[in-house]
Amino acid sequence: MAPYRIVTDATADCSGEWLAALPSFDVIPMQVEIGGQNHAYGPGGELSAEQFYELQKAGSFASTSQISPVAYFQCFEPMLQAGYDILYLCFSSGMSGTFQSARVCAQELHEKYPDRAIVCIDTLAASVGEGFLVCEAVRRKSEGASLEELAGWVTRNRLRVSHWFTVDGFEHLRRGGRVSAGAALIGTALQVKPLLQVDHSGKLAVAEKPRGRKQAVTALLARMERGWTPELGKCVVVGHGACPEGALALREAVCDRFPEARVFTADIGPVIGAHTGPGMLALVYWGETR
Repeated sequence: MAPYRIVTDATADCSGEWLAALPSFDVIPMQVEIGGQNHAYGPGGELSAEQFYELQKAGSFASTSQISPVAYFQCFEPMLQAGYDILYLCFSSGMSGTFQSARVCAQELHEKYPDRAIVCIDTLAASVGEGFLVCEAVRRKSEGASLEELAGWVTRNRLRVSHWFTVDGFEHLRRGGRVSAGAALIGTALQVKPLLQVDHSGKLAVAEKPRGRKQAVTALLARMERGWTPELGKCVVVGHGACPEGALALREAVCDRFPEARVFTADIGPVIGAHTGPGMLALVYWGETR
């Protein structure tokens, strides 16, 4: 069995304590434009999540770009030359064209390196949801799973990663085309804190429209109450976009209500933060369905 590397992209927001007990894996940086300036986010990049949200809070809006085929070549080819196969776990095709670029690159490289395997999988996930799947894959690889075994496991279980989140306002969703201007205006006037999910096609979908942060957090916990399947795994991740106090409160609520859960906290990075803005809270866990 040839050795292989797990690769993901900077959308997979794995950070801090969550990664402490795991072997390393490879992350492709992504481009973020904010305040008229282009930045790289991820390994080797010059933009941190903290800097990004400070710019947003100062009034700047952001946009992101999909990973180019050139960036994929620069990441993948040295691994192939070194004798590694590749398992690439990609940002949801429901939100980006990145997966298609990866497949084009993989096909061209396979023709050049026919003895090497490049398996690209659409995680149908984003941010800490994508990171949740990546971290579990890394753990299973460390326990001896082959590339074929792990690719099969990811494909079978990617739709069991439940990710729910709430945002503090509508303006960034509106600018990113996630909600209409009319819906944003009405939601802001009513102090709605929308509850969103990543659906079965890997797209963002509004599930509920609670009014106020307290009701939004209650709705997050209620979704987990109905859907968490600890038999699949007891890891739970609380993600946040420049909202550490809210994340701590949500984590404590999860620990109180679900004492068997192993709860980690992670930052929501600029790739998703560009569309959700500061104040986002996310809750990710295993469920039979999303």
